[in-house]
Formats: sequence, structure tokens, C-alpha cells
Amino acid sequence: MLRLPDIALSATALHQLELWQAEVDAHSSYASRVDAAKRAFEQHKSARNRTFAEVRRTLAEMCSGEQRCGYCEDSVADEIDHIWPKHLYPEQVFAWRNYLYACGRCNGPKSEQFAVFTPRARKPVDVGGPRGAFPSRQPLKGSPALIDPRSEDPMEFLVLELRDTFYFGPSVKRGTRSYERADYTLRVLQLNKREYLRKARETAFIGYQDMLSRYVSLRERRAPTAQLELRKKAVQRSPHRTVWKEMQRQHSMHPALRTLFRKAPEALSW
Repeated sequence: MLRLPDIALSATALHQLELWQAEVDAHSSYASRVDAAKRAFEQHKSARNRTFAEVRRTLAEMCSGEQRCGYCEDSVADEIDHIWPKHLYPEQVFAWRNYLYACGRCNGPKSEQFAVFTPRARKPVDVGGPRGAFPSRQPLKGSPALIDPRSEDPMEFLVLELRDTFYFGPSVKRGTRSYERADYTLRVLQLNKREYLRKARETAFIGYQDMLSRYVSLRERRAPTAQLELRKKAVQRSPHRTVWKEMQRQHSMHPALRTLFRKAPEALSW
């Protein structure tokens, strides 16, 4: 999971989202705002809607690889996820900063779970519930436990083991709020629990290493720039982009990677 690039919507699309949000916010009670948010989003989210066609197109541009899920990076991203769930936070139902393109396998379980840190809490407090349920009271206020790829760099919280397991783990000190956030994010998104994701990351590692080796071979034979650019783009468009970023970050600890990146140092910035 990586921080996603910040690509702006047009002023027209942002204004339309603000108008729809204002209609939701105008309802007097929390329960009525939750209901209005659900109905309004269902009404407007279609790709046939001009505003949401732009929303989907822009979210797709932000994805890693070829429109991969913003959480697992494995499956095609085709669902608009509300980072702050709309059934809990109707005031964010049309907030552009709250949207992320995800796959159904991530969006489903994640949408039913959300936790915050209240001012004095050392552990995150669960405020979620079934997606179909309509809470009657506003959830506790606080900062989110879930790492937000739209506004934060997940690599500051997480590290991927590249030698054997290909599991993610917290990269921060145990007992800190950052550690709790890393642990919570891994559990909610099931990034280690789903074995097919672990296997896919391992396969991606082999693939990236092979692509880099081929690039180095072409480079040493003074291949045309166009051929080298094709290899570079193949790396940049491949799934499980976090694997590549970890290869860059950890290359000095892996002899084979250290050799390859020494021969092609420009690849450290891809």
C-alpha cells in the first residue's frame, strides 16, 4: 500500500460534489443525514453521471499499476470506497478527499469496520457496524486508526518482508499510536490473512527482479533508449507496486538487489 498521487478534480466537479453535500448536511438530525447520504450517493454514483464519471476517471489515474486497488494492489479497482464510511460520517459522503478506488474484496469488509483514537485512548475505539445498519447516534470523535493512502504514506508505518514470508508488519515502535494504526490497518484490510495476496507479492518480487535484470542486460549492451523506456514503463505499470518500492528501500540488505541497482542506479527513482 502506497501513498496515492494527489490529482485534482475540475472546479465544476468539485462544486457539484459540494452542492450534493450541502443537501445532505441540511437535514436536521443525524439519522436523517445518514439516510440522505446513502440515498444521494446511490442516486449519483453511476458512471453515467458526468460528475462521477470524472471522479472515477481521476481515481483510476491515481491507482498504482494498471488501475489496481488502492489497498491490496492486487485486484482491479472498480468501487468507490469512502475512507470514512458514509453510513457513519454522512458529512463526508461527497468529500473528494474521502474517496479511494478499491476492489470489492477490500471495500466490503473494510466498510463495516472503523475505529478512532479518542483524546485519551491508547488503543483504537471501534465505532463501526454492519454497512446496512443505520446508526441513530453520531460516532465518537477522534483521529482515524486506519492509515489513509490519500493523505499519508503507508510506508512510514509498514514494512514488507522480502526474504521469506512476504508479510507486512509494523515498521514503527510497539506501544505507540503509529504501531496500533499499522496493526489495525493490516487486520481490517486482511493484507496478511489472504494467502493469495502473500503469494502474489512473492510472485511480483520475482517478476520485478527479472525485469530489472533484463533492463541491466539491455543497458550494458547499449540498447536504444526506446527499449529501456519500455522496460521502465513495464515496471511502473506492474501490480503490487509496494513490492518494488520495498526493493528500492531495502536493496542494500539484499546482495542480488544491491548489485542490480548499482548497475542501474536510475532505477532507484522509478
